[in-house]
Amino acid sequence: MNLSANLCAGADEEPPDPGAAPAAAAGESIEALAQLPHDLPIFLVGMMGAGKTTIGRGLARALGREFIDLDHELEARCGVRVPVIFEIEGEAGFRKRESAALQECTQRRGIILATGGGAVLAEENRRFLRERGIVMYLRASVDELYRRTCRDRNRPLLATADPRGTLRDLMVKREPLYHEVADLVIETGSTPIATLVKAILPKLQAYEKKL
Repeated sequence: MNLSANLCAGADEEPPDPGAAPAAAAGESIEALAQLPHDLPIFLVGMMGAGKTTIGRGLARALGREFIDLDHELEARCGVRVPVIFEIEGEAGFRKRESAALQECTQRRGIILATGGGAVLAEENRRFLRERGIVMYLRASVDELYRRTCRDRNRPLLATADPRGTLRDLMVKREPLYHEVADLVIETGSTPIATLVKAILPKLQAYEKKL
């Protein structure tokens, strides 16, 4: 199977999660709960299961911004799920596509972008994140990450005999990179999403970054 044949900018978006908070969409008028004094994009980084997609949707709704999930963007472009991309092209092929999508998405103003857990591995990706927007590291313990991901079959890197151990190893490797790019660090823990979003908003409003 050749994924290149399925790539097209007009690929259908993944159906919205009916239980998730809606984000601002093109042409849709929603009343924002808060405003930022700039249109810098907000980039969310962190481990798989840290809450980037769910929290990102909540922030987008509260700020009246467009929300983009980088993994979903890749799936829309390729026409297949992330595990299939891994299966056909391997992690190296997936990372190459991820970098290309990140390079494009980070140039867009006024968005909330949830990146994939491994997006920070490439130095060029880290540079894009640092130089183009405000980066927020959503942090959770390995035990919490495992609790959230243990039943998720859409995580190819966790398809191992010891997924908890895999998460621990990935955390050791990636956490320094998350801190390298982060402007803000948020502990997600077991706090309800709505509470987290309300706590994050004033931090974003108070944070100043000149690019």
